[in-house]
Amino acid sequence: MGGVIAILASRNEHKARELERVLPGWTIELLEADETPAEDGETYYDNARAKAWFGRSVAGLDMWILGEDSGVEVEGLGGKPGIRSARSAGDDPVGWLLGDLAGVADEGRRARYVCELVCLSPAREESRGSGVLTGRIAEAARGGEGFGFDPIFVPDGEERTVAELGDAWKSGHSHRARAARSLLASLAPANH
Repeated sequence: MGGVIAILASRNEHKARELERVLPGWTIELLEADETPAEDGETYYDNARAKAWFGRSVAGLDMWILGEDSGVEVEGLGGKPGIRSARSAGDDPVGWLLGDLAGVADEGRRARYVCELVCLSPAREESRGSGVLTGRIAEAARGGEGFGFDPIFVPDGEERTVAELGDAWKSGHSHRARAARSLLASLAPANH
């Protein structure tokens, strides 16, 4: 499915560009709104869905709308920060998480990135995609690409962080890329 212009119900330019790379033929624009919906759902899906429907109310009925919610879950923190990743981390997500994990041994540094996407078509049909990337949290930040926790997230089977592996690697392997593929697969039957 190509040639789609979609509004991402977010102000995060990094997420918009990453989604554009992993949704072939899609142009992703950020929602122009003075406010954003509350992220108070119990799950990533709840938050992504709320964002998508909020975007629909602002952007109009004839647009494709994407809602996205994602986070990192760390074993040694009982699965936190999870759906509260962005709100917990503040302006320095890497420093915050490394501080919380000071002295935590290898097994406690096991982690997973989770992403949930909800797409609303102009016909108000809802589709969703989920993606997970497992790995561990490094002892120190490394690498210059990516954003958020990428400088400290080392995917399973890799020795480098996501920020070292870079945006090209993320386009094929990240939790957001996996969610995008899942979303495209859920949209495919509707387009036959």
